[in-house]
Amino acid sequence: MPVYPKEIIDEIRTRTDIVKVVGSRIKLERKGANYFACCPFHSEKTPSFSVSSSRQMYYCFGCQAGGDVISFVQNYDNVSFTEAVTELARQAGVTLPQREMTGAEKKQQARRDRLMTMNGEAALYYYYKLRSAAGREGMDYFVRRGLKPETMKQFGLGYAGKEWDGLYRYLKEKGYGDEEMRDAGLVRFKEDRGGYDYFRDRVMFPIIDSRKRVLGFGARLLGSGEPKYLNTQETAVFDKGRNLYGLNIARSSKRPYLILCEGYMDVIALHQAGFDCATATLGTAFTDKHGPLVKRLNKPVMLCYDSDAAGVKAAMRAIPLLREAGVEARVVNMKPYKDPDEFIVHEGGAAFEERIAQALNGFLFQSDVWRSQFDVSNPAERTAFHRRVAEELTSFTDGIERENYLSAVCARHQIPQEPLRKLVSGLGNRRYETEIEVPEAEDLVRDSLSRAGKGSNGLLVGAQLLLWWAAESGASPERVAELLRPEDMPDALQQELLGHILRLKKEASSVTPAALLSEYPENEEAARQIAAVFSKALDPDRDPAERAHILTGNLKRLRKEALHKALKSNPDAQTARQITQELAGLERIKITEADL
Repeated sequence: MPVYPKEIIDEIRTRTDIVKVVGSRIKLERKGANYFACCPFHSEKTPSFSVSSSRQMYYCFGCQAGGDVISFVQNYDNVSFTEAVTELARQAGVTLPQREMTGAEKKQQARRDRLMTMNGEAALYYYYKLRSAAGREGMDYFVRRGLKPETMKQFGLGYAGKEWDGLYRYLKEKGYGDEEMRDAGLVRFKEDRGGYDYFRDRVMFPIIDSRKRVLGFGARLLGSGEPKYLNTQETAVFDKGRNLYGLNIARSSKRPYLILCEGYMDVIALHQAGFDCATATLGTAFTDKHGPLVKRLNKPVMLCYDSDAAGVKAAMRAIPLLREAGVEARVVNMKPYKDPDEFIVHEGGAAFEERIAQALNGFLFQSDVWRSQFDVSNPAERTAFHRRVAEELTSFTDGIERENYLSAVCARHQIPQEPLRKLVSGLGNRRYETEIEVPEAEDLVRDSLSRAGKGSNGLLVGAQLLLWWAAESGASPERVAELLRPEDMPDALQQELLGHILRLKKEASSVTPAALLSEYPENEEAARQIAAVFSKALDPDRDPAERAHILTGNLKRLRKEALHKALKSNPDAQTARQITQELAGLERIKITEADL
């Protein structure tokens, strides 16, 4: 049984406007009856993410993310179903009854809570260890790095002692078992010696989420040995690609930009100097998984990487990824110092503020790096440099944006504009656009059907189109059942949806997304499928004969695939004859204009 009654979930959906909820998180643009934006769940520049006020659903024609207001909050805020419902109920003024979770839900939630509570206990252990006699080395390290007591407290900094199993014994006393300690990545085991601490003789950096929960740890070795830096392994609550160090503080910063560094100490030093918008990746390079995370803050990113060759390489990797995510990147010059921490120590916050103001646009930084790789006094190498710049310019699909960058890079490197413009045009083989246009919904539907092709994804999209027809057409439930059979559907969920549509059509003559969603109060995949179904609507102004032809073609394709599948699973002679007859009769199947 769900955590909350279906009626309560329905009331929350009824009282909540998905346009307002989504619009409070990303910028929406109205186009006809729907609202559009660049999708927050994948990188794109042309808006394909739609929000329907009438249907109270969202759907992305690019990545197929979709659902209702609850699933949007779940995915955008990275919270559980229960947490999303609780927040939306609070906003809508709906009182939630106290209900028991299912056994599976209790187990899953208890495991997550247990891991985070255990991480919190470990953070306290490290915190107090740092402030004990045994933590002198760790405290000396932080003091040498110029950290104030209040800064150490704000970030919950700690120290993992040199003991073999200090944390292991501490957690044992707190009632934690070996398996869950292993699952949290805090303890490892040897057959001959039992449990031992994963982090030893290291200063500890708790990684904390926006709800002040400890997800994992970063750690730096104080003594000799390798590896110098360690992070918590991937766990049920810790995913390096979905978090940034310091983001729990930076997300509420009033500064108009986000700072992205390489190291934990860089972040802490910047926060101590007043730059509370500083973050860092968790011991990994910036990846495409971080892009949407940063994009949600809707601010330009200041890359404050190390000034050495590795830092330049990291910036060159991050800039195009940020661009693909729709985030402006600028590069802050740290020279003559190694990193932001060292810069702050020697120059202070005011000088760093000046460097922020002088930050170089990411593309121009790229062009400077490329130029350094060529001997531009040599005509052949200068041509190669121009070609490299042109290749990158083709990645700017917006015409005005591309033209602005072309003008800027030409002025910076004394490149003749018109020849470069022709080179870009030839390499890109695309026309300039004056703006990014929001596509018509019908175009997106047509594109999604076209991209579907003849593979399994095509069957899925075709089934969604037919389910939309079943739900919203004027055809009677008997006529729908005559033409569209459950076994025509390519998966079990779609078969189930067809059954609900036929039942609801008999009971109420029409089927709404809300009515279908009521059948799946806590099923994110069902919500996604329902959103996809109601996003496949064919334009009512389109020629009826053409609409009927499209629907018939998809129905025949589904039926043919289902029959071949049935034959493959039961290849006896009698079945073969029956299926052969049905295949021969496919041409007689037809959805007519009267069925629309």
